[in-house]
Amino acid sequence: MNNAVILAGGMGKRMKSDKPKVLLEVLGKPMLQWVIDACNDAGISNICVVKGYGADMLDEYLLGSLRTVLQPERLGTGHAVSCASCFLEEFSDGNTLIACGDSPFIDPETIKSSLELHIASKSAVTVITACLDNPRGYGRIIRSEDGIEGIVEEKDCSDSQRKINEISSGCYWFNTKKLLEALPRLQRNNSQGEYYLTDTISILKSDGCVAQAYLSDNQDSVLGANDRAGLLKLNDIARMKVIFKHLEAGVELISTDAVTISPDVKIAPGAKILPGSMLMGKTIIGRDSVIGPNTRLLNVTVGERSTLDNVVATDSRVGSDAKIGPFVQLRPGSVIADKAHIGNFVEIKNSAIGKGSSVSHLTYIGDSDVGKNVNFGCGTVTVNYDGSVKSRCEIGDNAFIGCNTNLVAPVKIGEAAYTAAGSTITKDVPDGALAIERGTQVIKEDYAKQKLKRHLDKGKALD
Repeated sequence: MNNAVILAGGMGKRMKSDKPKVLLEVLGKPMLQWVIDACNDAGISNICVVKGYGADMLDEYLLGSLRTVLQPERLGTGHAVSCASCFLEEFSDGNTLIACGDSPFIDPETIKSSLELHIASKSAVTVITACLDNPRGYGRIIRSEDGIEGIVEEKDCSDSQRKINEISSGCYWFNTKKLLEALPRLQRNNSQGEYYLTDTISILKSDGCVAQAYLSDNQDSVLGANDRAGLLKLNDIARMKVIFKHLEAGVELISTDAVTISPDVKIAPGAKILPGSMLMGKTIIGRDSVIGPNTRLLNVTVGERSTLDNVVATDSRVGSDAKIGPFVQLRPGSVIADKAHIGNFVEIKNSAIGKGSSVSHLTYIGDSDVGKNVNFGCGTVTVNYDGSVKSRCEIGDNAFIGCNTNLVAPVKIGEAAYTAAGSTITKDVPDGALAIERGTQVIKEDYAKQKLKRHLDKGKALD
């Protein structure tokens, strides 16, 4: 059975981050997750992650979804793979992919095609390679008539070997049984004093085994990052790759300025993404919807023909033919139904807004269930928190909530009920009723003259 070992123990000192290097993000997605997803998409589900620096953070991120082993000391790639020997022994009758957790652009097609070559050539090891115009920093591939002789790390290269532009991606397919036989024979006789996984090639060839190389069409498959500038470059490459993928699928962009789309986002043909928009996580955009400008969505589902203008939304759903914005925040748990309108300076939190309902401006709705065709006047607040307990409001179909109404939860507004402007509603309102809650107006003659004396004097001085 085929399996994968992902090397994820690096610290990445030049990143100047407390996180392990593999948890730094490309388009909002940890580099490690890019590699895990590529393995899964290539049909590999048995995966072991070799952790080192930041092991606790890796465990917290993975939440037990994958097997992990600890590399207690960073003694090289060969040592890292050796730490997973118990895992490898469970799959000794198959093939093992060794992948780097900080090389996010390894792709499923490269993984599958290199495995096909590996099996067809009956190789003990097949190295995934690429040709770069500037191979500096990478191990060079030393080819032979029937495959490869080995890989030489740049620090150990001769002048002639440094001119070779075919380089190792750091990813390999191994016959698992042969890998287990080679690992104990690795030595540290190199400039770094480490156990190089690349040395398994010469070991296996000395045993009469075949060593092969698969030259990938995806030059980016070898790319990693050693510092923040390198990570920025990965983000730039990934951003444009994702954008062009959506353009080819029929998504409209009038400009790519400040447009960032996570690789797991799905956008239907005909949708338009305007400048300044960030679509992250598992966001889904329906056909002919318009997103932006200056909209940030994380794990948001949007239906067809909806508009989101200057919106920040997280873990929410928006139906079809809805109009949201400008300057709206949808906090987690918000569900906006078809044909609803959420307007200027409105915040929705953990609430359902019914079909055709309108929350036009300067309103907060939290922990509420709103029916269809409800109208909220300006300045309405659902008072959902009393300092210790959060409670819900329920607002029936066709209700009309007057301006500056406070609905003190838990309270129920009936169908087609009406609240008068300026009311603070603390009791349920029956269907079809009008609720008025206003104090008696008191007039104190000449009070303001003394209260506002300084203000009035300033006004006279300006005359």
